[in-house]
Amino acid sequence: MTDQAVDTDGVRLSQDPAEESRFLGRTRELKELRADIARAGLDTLSGRKAPRARVLLVAGRPGSGRTALAEELVAQVADDYPDGLLRARLSEPDGTRVPVASLARDLLTALGRTTRPGAPEDELAHELRTALAGRRALLLLDDAADAEQVDALLPDSPGSLVVAVAEGPLTGIADVRPCTLGGLDTKSAVELLQRRIGSVRVTVDPRAAESLAEECQGRPAALVLAGGWLAAHPKAAVADLAKQLRAGSEEPDPVARILRLVHASLPSAAARMLRLLSLAPAGLADPHTASALAGCSVGGARTALDDFVALGLLRRLASPLPEYEVPGCLHPLLAALARAEDRPAELQLARARMLERTVRLLQSCRAITETDSPGAREKLLGMPRALRFDTPRDAAEWLRLRRPALLASARLAVADGELDTLARRLMSQLVRAMVAHIGTQAAAPDLYGVHRLVLDVAERRDLPREQAAALLNLADLDARTGRTAEALVRYRAALDAGRAANDPYATGRAMESVGGAHLELGDYDRAADWFGRALVQRLARDERADAARLYGRIAAAHTYAGRYGEALRNWRAAIAGHRRAGDLAAHARALSELARVQEYAGRPEESLRTCQEAVEWARRAEDLRLQAALHLRLADTLDHLGDPVAAGLHRSTADRMLGGEPVEPGGPGRIAEPAGAARPAVTTEPVGPVEDVRPAGNGPVADSEAEHGANTCEIRSAPTRD
Repeated sequence: MTDQAVDTDGVRLSQDPAEESRFLGRTRELKELRADIARAGLDTLSGRKAPRARVLLVAGRPGSGRTALAEELVAQVADDYPDGLLRARLSEPDGTRVPVASLARDLLTALGRTTRPGAPEDELAHELRTALAGRRALLLLDDAADAEQVDALLPDSPGSLVVAVAEGPLTGIADVRPCTLGGLDTKSAVELLQRRIGSVRVTVDPRAAESLAEECQGRPAALVLAGGWLAAHPKAAVADLAKQLRAGSEEPDPVARILRLVHASLPSAAARMLRLLSLAPAGLADPHTASALAGCSVGGARTALDDFVALGLLRRLASPLPEYEVPGCLHPLLAALARAEDRPAELQLARARMLERTVRLLQSCRAITETDSPGAREKLLGMPRALRFDTPRDAAEWLRLRRPALLASARLAVADGELDTLARRLMSQLVRAMVAHIGTQAAAPDLYGVHRLVLDVAERRDLPREQAAALLNLADLDARTGRTAEALVRYRAALDAGRAANDPYATGRAMESVGGAHLELGDYDRAADWFGRALVQRLARDERADAARLYGRIAAAHTYAGRYGEALRNWRAAIAGHRRAGDLAAHARALSELARVQEYAGRPEESLRTCQEAVEWARRAEDLRLQAALHLRLADTLDHLGDPVAAGLHRSTADRMLGGEPVEPGGPGRIAEPAGAARPAVTTEPVGPVEDVRPAGNGPVADSEAEHGANTCEIRSAPTRD
């Protein structure tokens, strides 16, 4: 986002971030850009209808005011585009190109569209163009790395407008005239200085102000820093600063010259913190980030960050949290200062402190949702006050607002390669916090990216257990979104990794998931075979509840294949297992499925008796909804037996139990279709990158058509010291 009151990459400036910013200069450029919107394009001149949105390009070096000019243009024409304004930053502060898939996903989210986890770039770009089709929308694409990025995001709607900001021309996009920026004119440059330092010093020596503007080459970023330095040194004359800049003229970039001067004027602790902010993920910092990097108190860091804003070194973001951004034109210069002034070991230690602080904050963010647990409550109270959240709502809001920085932290931790232990802890806590506050389904696109990062670390460090966990989680997300064939490949790879780690939990989970994928693909023989392999392992480990559930999954596969005899035998085994485990509800559900198969097999009287027995077990389990669903099944069976009166009585009983609430689809009250019928997509519940993978839940699946639900996994991390 580029809605900043203090913008060292532009000329939209104010000493008070809460004060309305006023745009300065660039009258000719604005007039040209607005005229360019209305001019006839090449397609129109050739008699063809324009197929895509008009693209305006603001080109210039970082610090030239290009973003502020684009923002001013967007503000002036926004009313002409009633379908809204979308913003995206196409490069990271360090110049790294942001992938198109990530950009398209964020823009679709801003439009209120959900996206498939792990969807490829082409699919997401197509979805974005589809979402914008027929709209009159305005897109601001800031800091574009190349034409391919912009082209992939262009709407196929001539009524929309794209304003792109880049350093040079976007060769490859037709009919784009760049508006290339140089420095501000002298009058505007002097006025910019005057806004920062007041009119007295400029009025006393106007020629010195003009000389300073000339030394800054009219670059807004340099002028802002010069004004900030003068404001912090009220006794210094404008001419003195111009003289100092002239003395350092061997450095051709005026922004670099004035930054070095400002940096040298800071106390050593503040100068070090400023340099270390180049390590902030995505250029986004808050008091905790700065505190961890510099090794100082959170309060001291907040004061220093506000001082940097006053000097024009940072932007304060419009956010409920105290958040700051390192301007893109200053980021590489600060990184160069850090490399020159700080030893590599010191930079690595600062990075490690920052990641450790992020881990602690994520632990606190998750722990506030678990206050019913005495252990979690005690752990939360044991944290320093500065790391605790007052309410779950505060924690959720922090997670939402800091999401870009948190995801960037995970990417940077993995790319570093030296801090893999911290990276693994960070990603584990990030996944857990997202699931706790957002939910697995809503967070799935972000979780997919995090699990891929886990896999990168696991492969680099040759950690087969974590490879298995990451592959299982990625496969679960693939399966959830209908990519069952891709999920099957990953489940098999997870099985190999689990075997390499000699991890029975991962191998059992993978075998069961391979079976679930084959079941979804309609290969019932292989599904039953893989469920059987998983069952052998569960029996060998005397895991009776899981074994009972697997008997049910084998029975479901045989049911779909039309092998009702095998299905009946396995459902009876499942019933016996649940009875021995004392799981009354699971016992009742398994009896319900047995009754279903008996009906398919042409044994309605047996089905009726079994269903009546299931009702009794559901009553003992005090599961009112299950009882109601079973009464509905009894009604269906009695209808088939030609007893509508008795069927009506059971339906009335179900209605009374539910109070008019309908039974969910897929529950025991719904008769499943026999083999070959369509089934819902595989659904899974991946939770987090781990050291230990265990199937969640011990009961059987309520409906043979929902047997895929056993793909759910819960991940438990190995104990780590906070």
